[in-house]
Amino acid sequence: MSKNLVLRILVAAIFGPLIILISYLGGYWLFGMILLFASIGIIEFMIGNKIGSANFQFWITLLAVMAMIIASTQMSMAWSTSVFVGYFLLIGIIHAVRKESPDRLFESQIRLVWSVAYLGFLYPYVYFIRLALPESGGDWLFFLFGTLWLSDTLAMFGGKAFGKRKLAPTVSPNKTIAGFVCGLVGGIIVAIIMFFWRLSNIDILILCGAGLSISLIGQLGDLVESMWKRAINIKDSSAIIPGHGGVLDRFDSLLSLEIAKRFQGFNPRNTLCFAGRMQNESVGGN
Repeated sequence: MSKNLVLRILVAAIFGPLIILISYLGGYWLFGMILLFASIGIIEFMIGNKIGSANFQFWITLLAVMAMIIASTQMSMAWSTSVFVGYFLLIGIIHAVRKESPDRLFESQIRLVWSVAYLGFLYPYVYFIRLALPESGGDWLFFLFGTLWLSDTLAMFGGKAFGKRKLAPTVSPNKTIAGFVCGLVGGIIVAIIMFFWRLSNIDILILCGAGLSISLIGQLGDLVESMWKRAINIKDSSAIIPGHGGVLDRFDSLLSLEIAKRFQGFNPRNTLCFAGRMQNESVGGN
C-alpha cells in the first residue's frame, strides 16, 4: 500500500465523519462549512489562474463569492443574483480599462465570472437540502456525500483493476469506462445501506435510482473540473487536503450535482421534500 493511499485513507477517516456531523447539525455549522469551502475553492481557482493576493481582482472575486453564499443562505437567491450581476459589471469595467489585448482580457473575465457563478450559485444548495428537510435533511446529505465518496473510491480502484478503455482521454486520461461503471455501483451500495439503516420508509427502488443519479452526475462533474484544470495547466487545484488535493478536487462532483437540483425534478424543495413527507407519513401511520 502506497504512502499516498495511506494518507488519503487517514485524512478521509478524520474529516469524513466531521463533515457528516456538521451536515446533521445544520444551521450555522453547515453555513460556516459551506462558506469556508466556497472561499477556499475560489482562492484555489484564482491561484491556478495566476491571480495572487496582491491583485485587486483577487479580493473582489473572493468577496463576491462570500457575499453570494451569505445572501442566498441568509436572505434569498434574488439577493445572491444581484451580487453576481454587480460583480459581473464591476469585473467587466476593470478589465475594459486594462492595457492588454481584448482577446486576453475577455478570456480572463470569462474565467473569473464562470468561477464565481460555479461556486457562488451551487454551494448553497447543500444548505438548502438540510433546510428543506429539518427532520431527515441530515440523512439525505449523508446519502449524498456517502454516494459521491464511495463512487469516487470504487471508480479509482475499479479503473486500476479492470480499466482498459478510456472514458474521456483528452480531458482525464486516467479515467476509464470500467472505473465509471464501478463508481455507479457505489451509488447502489450506499442506497441499500441507507434503506436498511436510516431511510427504510422510502422505496428502495427510488433510493437506488437516486444513488445511480448522484453517482452518474457526480462522476461527469468530475470531468468538468478536469477540463478546466487542463485548460490552466494544473494537476490539482491545491494541496490543502493531504493526499486528496484541493477543495475543488474533493467537491467538484458535488457542485455539478447541484446543477441537476436546479431542474424541477431534482430540486430539494420538491423531490427531497416529497420523499421526506413519505417518510414522515409512514412513521406517523405506524
